[in-house]
Amino acid sequence: MTATDAKTDLRFYLQSARDALLWKLDGLPEYDVRRPLTPTGTNLLGLVKHAAGVELGYLGDTFGRPSGEPLPWLADAAEANADMWATADESREFVVALYRRAWAHADATIDALPLDTAGRVPWWPDGRDELTLHHAVVRVIADTHRHAGHADVLRELMDGAVGMNESNTSLPSSDPAWWEAYRSRLERAAREAADRSG
Repeated sequence: MTATDAKTDLRFYLQSARDALLWKLDGLPEYDVRRPLTPTGTNLLGLVKHAAGVELGYLGDTFGRPSGEPLPWLADAAEANADMWATADESREFVVALYRRAWAHADATIDALPLDTAGRVPWWPDGRDELTLHHAVVRVIADTHRHAGHADVLRELMDGAVGMNESNTSLPSSDPAWWEAYRSRLERAAREAADRSG
């Protein structure tokens, strides 16, 4: 496999995660994209904001290619987890546009540098802060897919929308009765296993 082929594969999986993450915002009102849905405050727009910072850091600053985007929520004096939620002043349009600019900046880094280019992660400890572009891209892909999975679960809990994108749910059925029967079967199996172990 050539470096060009490897970059094509990496870009494909990175873009599919980006698209999946943004798709989870589609059709939702402002409150729903922001509201915390877990005890730790996980919310859809915060996941997108976080993903933008990850791309700008790992695929920008790490390779001496700062984007110039002001990210005050990542400053040393910022409150903990400030990158995981959007303030009332940070509109959905602002966060999504920031994420799209982060994509463009990250993609330019991937295009400009060989995959074996070494970079230094500014927030990692000295002496353990070096990685290659290949490693950084894989790390960002993994992080973005992880958060796209979080977003998938959050969206399913809100209105039942699931899948990677509108045309690819990767589910065996779209029939609510099928899912109710399936879920009931899983519940029975869980209770049976608990009874056997207890």
